[in-house]
Amino acid sequence: MEEAPFISRNLSWLDFNDRVLLESLNPCHPPLEQANFLAIVSSNLDEFFMVRVGKLETKVDSNWQNPEVGGLTPARQLEVIWQGARKQVTKQYSLYRTALLPALAAGGFHILSIADLSDEQLLWLSRYFDAQIMPVLTPRVLNAKYPFPLLTAKRLHIAALLRPKGEPAIMMGLIPVPGALKRLVMLPMGPGQARGVLLEDVIGQYLNRCYPDMDVAAHLPFRITRNTDFALDITSTESILEEMMRNIKRRAFGKIVRVEVGEHFGGALLPRLLDALQVPDDKAMKVSGPLDLTFLSKQVRMLPGFEDMRYEKFVPRVAARLKTPETIFRTIRQGDLLFHHPYDSYDPVVRFVAEAADDERVLAIRQTLYRVSSSSPFIASLARAAQKGKQVTVLVEVRARFDEENNIAWCRALEKAGCQVIYGLPNWKTHSKIALVVRQEETGIRRYIHLGTGNYNDATAKGYTDLSILTADRQLAEDAGAFFSIIAGYSDTFEMKELIASPFFMRRELEDRILREKEHAQNGQFALVVAKMNALSDKPMISLLLDAAEAGVKIYLSVRGVCRLKVPENGNIVVRSTVGRYLEHARIFIFHDRGRNETFISSADWMPRNLDRRLELTAPVKDPVISHAIREIAAKEFMDNSQAWEMLPSGIYERVMAEGTCFSAQQQFMQEAPKSVDFDRVFHVLSS
Repeated sequence: MEEAPFISRNLSWLDFNDRVLLESLNPCHPPLEQANFLAIVSSNLDEFFMVRVGKLETKVDSNWQNPEVGGLTPARQLEVIWQGARKQVTKQYSLYRTALLPALAAGGFHILSIADLSDEQLLWLSRYFDAQIMPVLTPRVLNAKYPFPLLTAKRLHIAALLRPKGEPAIMMGLIPVPGALKRLVMLPMGPGQARGVLLEDVIGQYLNRCYPDMDVAAHLPFRITRNTDFALDITSTESILEEMMRNIKRRAFGKIVRVEVGEHFGGALLPRLLDALQVPDDKAMKVSGPLDLTFLSKQVRMLPGFEDMRYEKFVPRVAARLKTPETIFRTIRQGDLLFHHPYDSYDPVVRFVAEAADDERVLAIRQTLYRVSSSSPFIASLARAAQKGKQVTVLVEVRARFDEENNIAWCRALEKAGCQVIYGLPNWKTHSKIALVVRQEETGIRRYIHLGTGNYNDATAKGYTDLSILTADRQLAEDAGAFFSIIAGYSDTFEMKELIASPFFMRRELEDRILREKEHAQNGQFALVVAKMNALSDKPMISLLLDAAEAGVKIYLSVRGVCRLKVPENGNIVVRSTVGRYLEHARIFIFHDRGRNETFISSADWMPRNLDRRLELTAPVKDPVISHAIREIAAKEFMDNSQAWEMLPSGIYERVMAEGTCFSAQQQFMQEAPKSVDFDRVFHVLSS
């Protein structure tokens, strides 16, 4: 049986993906945005199988029998996960067929099957296939001379059952669906209308042209997912970079953990395919619709026109202080700057590093990079700074999952430009978000820092909600210097007076503050903890929160994804999850402390890896105006009755329904002058 206070991490994740799935039905989102939520569900499931299921498969293969979550062995966990995942995928494709396709069609956007096409359209498609698709295809016939090849994960393939004309023998054919071609073949249409046919359907229609000397008895679109969870050997004599490159290559050979197949295809071909892949039947997932619905985001949502089926365009704010012609450094000296992305423009953060690169007074720049965009302006600025003779130190975390190859390429580009590049520390993955600029001024050396909750990624900054601060605070800057000394390997730790780093002190500092609130509650005083994060899975932290709630502390947790804490019946813990237009990514920690409302922003979630195995930073918000603004943001999150879900004591989430006026926190933040609320009053009312 599952321990009462704890929920399975994997099942909690599936619950989160269900909440994403149900947003495809939310009338708050226009049809093309509803399509995007269905695409996100598929993308999320890919990563879940590659990492979480892959990890469990490795344990099963190693005959790991020790029960883990709720007394379940890895093998039993896999059974439960597959049950939940199949149920979720069935629901996903039901919504695709019964809700999304009709909604898109009502707006003039039709995704058609071959059977829907007129003779005229079929004639056009036939010519298009011969001219544009057939030259790109590589049909293969598999037999004893040509065995089944190693297939690329997450790529569509078409298997075919072939019979040479006039012969009884049956063999298998294989065609990789070209990734360079768009997934939807768009038929000629007038303005305001769009009709598309899936590329794999077009190839399936004309398979006989791919195999002219054979009869095609059946065909089957399929897609494989491989285990990508390979541990980094930190005891290796190789460098982190070389060990990471070895791991990347291993992914191409990772065990197949899932085979997605079209439900209405194949017949006798499916068992033959699974046998060739050496995959058992229970690893096949049949879907009633197109494989890999991420094309809804990558192509359908991107087609020009149909603006009435998208969100209204939003232009991020730029503070008046940042519109003056003075340097960013002078602006920061006049007072700290808070940014709530994407509602506040990310351009000033890009500008901070760009101006530092070009400013003759800047002597050094130090920055951590975890995930950056494919054409990152930060990389360009750092390279330019080094070429101008500045001391540039960059930690690029080459172990950032699924960004490893991209980050390794950036490392090499930065090194060629003259930057001192650190690939990451052997024992800890660096997840901190910090940039430090050292500048020579009339009064001496001055340091400026940027601290954030999100990656230095100008692309995701448009869709992720994050907080960041630009400051010239002397103590924080001194602590930042100590932090970069740790990264540079001068010592395992340097004393930091205000910045809190894991894995050194963060757990202890958080625990001390929760215990302090517990003591206040025991003394009959109002005690409150408000925390916003992406995931909560650390058992000691959960136990501490439950214990504090039992003592009377009011605890409000905004956890977007995995939450292993099960709310108690006493009502002192509220767990919310917000799923909306923007992906909630910020980390905020607030401890009431008899009205002092100590406020922090952080790069860390409350997970074992963040608290014990990563270099993370939690920063106190010292400016009272900014601290107040962040508390307002947290309060509005818990006022949301439009995009929020709340956990019940059963562990099930229920959508928070509006009573009276509908309030969406994300919509509020998008307003030019968001409504002001009082943090203390909001949580006193909620707690009463």
